[in-house]
Amino acid sequence: MNGPVAYLVTTLGCLIGVAGVVVAVVALRKGRKAARPAAPADPFRDTDSDALRGDPRRLKPGDIVEIRRVSYAVRGSVHLNEGGWSWAEHLLDTVEGDKRWLSVEEDPDLKLVLWTAEPAATITPGASTLDFAGRRYASEESGQARFTATGSTGLDPSGTLRYHDYRAQGGERLSFEAYGQAGWEVARGEQLHRADVMVYPQAGPEAS
Repeated sequence: MNGPVAYLVTTLGCLIGVAGVVVAVVALRKGRKAARPAAPADPFRDTDSDALRGDPRRLKPGDIVEIRRVSYAVRGSVHLNEGGWSWAEHLLDTVEGDKRWLSVEEDPDLKLVLWTAEPAATITPGASTLDFAGRRYASEESGQARFTATGSTGLDPSGTLRYHDYRAQGGERLSFEAYGQAGWEVARGEQLHRADVMVYPQAGPEAS
């Protein structure tokens, strides 16, 4: 075998060997990826309700929500995080211009609260109990969270939120929220049953 032919044969052999190593590495990586365990799922999650009534955890601007036979459009969404704990608040609007907020939280079960703003309220948070609109509310929790906003909320795209939540006997809520350097906003909340809420997702990318 002359020199050029031998060189050609040697080169082809090297190329075939390298290709074999690459194929083996790719196959190994695919095998490892396929063997990665799936994320743990909540064994008590009501997947039947999610399938039949839509999943409130996946709400995004543009979706339609029906709450006790009243239809709302999701105008905007605020996603909040405090020390790894996260929840969402969605600005809802009817065709008549009736605006509400719907908060969605897993604690660990799904918790849905429909909020009505009280712009004329003059009370401020801090005391262990507060009297408002003929009811007495007890302090439940307070803190500060980071938020990101999408859609039409009237808020900056991101920032901080201070909050203080109160609860009355029977479960009615009273919430104080202050975005950034703004003053306190007051709202009364009513906890909803899962069956009270129907979600109609609209076309478009889902919120992260």
